[in-house]
Amino acid sequence: MSSVLNIKDLQVKIDQKQILQGISLTVKPGEVHAIMGPNGSGKSTLAYTLTGHPAYKVTQGEVKLDKNDLLVMSPDERAQAGLFLAFQHPTEIPGVKVQNFLRQAYRARFEGQKTKQFGSVLAFRKHLEKLAQELQINPELLKRGLNEGFSGGEKKRLEILQMAVLEPKFAILDEIDSGLDIDAIKAVATGIKRNIKKYNTGVLLITHYQRILDYIKPNFVHVIVEGKVVESGDKNLVKKLEADGYQKWS
Repeated sequence: MSSVLNIKDLQVKIDQKQILQGISLTVKPGEVHAIMGPNGSGKSTLAYTLTGHPAYKVTQGEVKLDKNDLLVMSPDERAQAGLFLAFQHPTEIPGVKVQNFLRQAYRARFEGQKTKQFGSVLAFRKHLEKLAQELQINPELLKRGLNEGFSGGEKKRLEILQMAVLEPKFAILDEIDSGLDIDAIKAVATGIKRNIKKYNTGVLLITHYQRILDYIKPNFVHVIVEGKVVESGDKNLVKKLEADGYQKWS
């Protein structure tokens, strides 16, 4: 049976302010759903709510990954169930080596699954180096502190490497293209597509711009304004948004 991420009538508030006004989406394996909208429309609220940020209070609706009720699960449990979030601003943790962080994340994700365990630290590092090579990431970054002194492009590539390590069923990519030049966007997009193809991951891709969608062709595009999905369509909707903006909903 194929996995499915089903969001139904999701309503969310933060600090007594209602942000999401009833979001409903269904994401299947291998699908790319682009989420677009003006600043403050609720895009990042959706991302953080799905992954269990405690500041966001769900007032109505449900979110299920297969038969799992995500809303009653901790962030760690959601990750174990196969949900992944790439942060808009990845955290810098000096002193914690990338390879050690990713090994611990991998062990937590696949805890108890014997077929997913490596016999030694060296075996995992070889696996990690292979993934880094596939994603065209400098293996020297694996030996440095997590995001310590990394450029914007290096931080975002590392998020995609983490996605590859954790093999999520569904990935939420929150403005993974923000602050990147054209070469970095192309590299990140190539890594995302590689992960989708390899693991059949379903993706919610939150973005402001068409440029990353020139490389990652979305199956669906959803426009969120004031916490609601006001229009959905295919990749042609992106071109309309680039030309006309969001004025028709203001």
